[in-house]
Amino acid sequence: MAGLGVVSALLAGCVAPEVSQGKIAVNVTADGETIEVEVPAGSTAEDALVAAGIVAGSLDRSVPPVYTVLADGSNVRLIRVVEEFSIEQVVIPYENQVVRNESLPAGEEYWLQLGKNGAQEITTRLVLEDGEEVSRSVVKSVVVEPAVPQIKMVGVQRPFAPIPIPGRIAYLLDGNAWVMEETTANRRQVVKTGDLDGRVFSLSPDGSWLLFTRREEEEEVINSLWSAKVSDDEGLEVELNVENVVHFADWRPGSILTIGFSTVEHRLAAPGWQANNEFGLLTFSSSGFVRRLPDILEANSGGLYGWWGMTFDWAADGLGLAYARPDGVGVVDLQTGELIPLLEITPLQTFGDWAWVPGTAWGPDGKILFTQNHLPPAESQEFSLVVAPLDAGESLEMVPLAGMFAYPAASPLQELPSGEGSYQVAYLQALFPAQSETSRYQLMVMDRDGSNRQLLFPKEGAGLEPQQVVWSPEPMDGQTGYALAVLHQDNLWLVDASGGAAWQITGDALTSRVDWK
Repeated sequence: MAGLGVVSALLAGCVAPEVSQGKIAVNVTADGETIEVEVPAGSTAEDALVAAGIVAGSLDRSVPPVYTVLADGSNVRLIRVVEEFSIEQVVIPYENQVVRNESLPAGEEYWLQLGKNGAQEITTRLVLEDGEEVSRSVVKSVVVEPAVPQIKMVGVQRPFAPIPIPGRIAYLLDGNAWVMEETTANRRQVVKTGDLDGRVFSLSPDGSWLLFTRREEEEEVINSLWSAKVSDDEGLEVELNVENVVHFADWRPGSILTIGFSTVEHRLAAPGWQANNEFGLLTFSSSGFVRRLPDILEANSGGLYGWWGMTFDWAADGLGLAYARPDGVGVVDLQTGELIPLLEITPLQTFGDWAWVPGTAWGPDGKILFTQNHLPPAESQEFSLVVAPLDAGESLEMVPLAGMFAYPAASPLQELPSGEGSYQVAYLQALFPAQSETSRYQLMVMDRDGSNRQLLFPKEGAGLEPQQVVWSPEPMDGQTGYALAVLHQDNLWLVDASGGAAWQITGDALTSRVDWK
């Protein structure tokens, strides 16, 4: 037993002596007071707050942060953070709108609708630190009552002398469709909904129906295809059950109520669609029956920049179909759907979310195609007007440096004194061909072989915006030849192609599309 005691004493002598943990002094400031506390060395700012008996709220923050290890003499500050929300109702001022009306004498005014302010609730988040505002932000905005615009109708009637016209002119005015018959003074509205988007606007070959697209409210639907009967006052409209028509839809000549069309798929990314590049057919009746026919051309990639989309053009007899896309122009075999190239084009590098597609126009005999060529390299601004024969031979340049938006248009056949059939070709000439994307244009006309080129309109002042001009179906009364319908400063003008005389037809500056059959 004595030995055990000696061993125990020896073991006890080997145990390390206890060392008491050191303390550090820390100053803690909160709620306007500062106190000094002692905490063990190695403590964090959070430990110091606890030692001071300070309870931090969920939004409060400390300086330094709570996880910081403190040293002797450190200062810890707790900042009280308060979040407040306020709801304020503000007035939405009404807008003043002016509607121009050609049926009213110039200067005459009528109130169509009185304006009314709306109301909006705005929720604001306010953040205070130790009672001082540090941030203010709007977190919610709700329109409680929309403002009602104040609309005034203003007469813009001008002393435009009525002009006799052949056929029927349809024009798109502020989202509505109008027609003129017999004279330019005989006008009536045929579609009154105000939602036509102008992407498609075409009279049937006999002028009795109007094909058009209208905007849709659904998020993934760009527009829808419709037809309206314009040969009477019934106001009959037929929905054709086709959506998202951006580039092309038109009547097939020689067929009764048959339409060719091409569609796109809606996309959120610019330009807002992905083209299908198909060519579909449908037929319908005035009773509202619509029948989809087999596609002539199945959906396809559309070549280089095919995401933008192809466009098409019927020959006058409905037996030929031309196509145009950024990398070429050709014809479509209506039996097999095969694309037969006539002209290969260097695609224009636009450096944007759009692609250039050349305009096309059939000769009235259906044997040649007028179109445009883009000369390399891809960034070039050289665009020429060319003619491409269908039977044989290379395409021939007719007008160099015409500009990217020449949009050729061939007139109907006209018999010469010799008995030979002849026609003219209208096109747009860029005022500044090297900047033709932004340039304005002048309306030109030439014989089918490129001779007798002359400037028609406007002969001075500001030029035209790019557009597809339209020939009259017959010669104008009292004129030696055909006329052209053209838009200038958002008004409709008629221009005599033989002498260059021009007549302004509308004066409200709201016209955006026109067709003439």
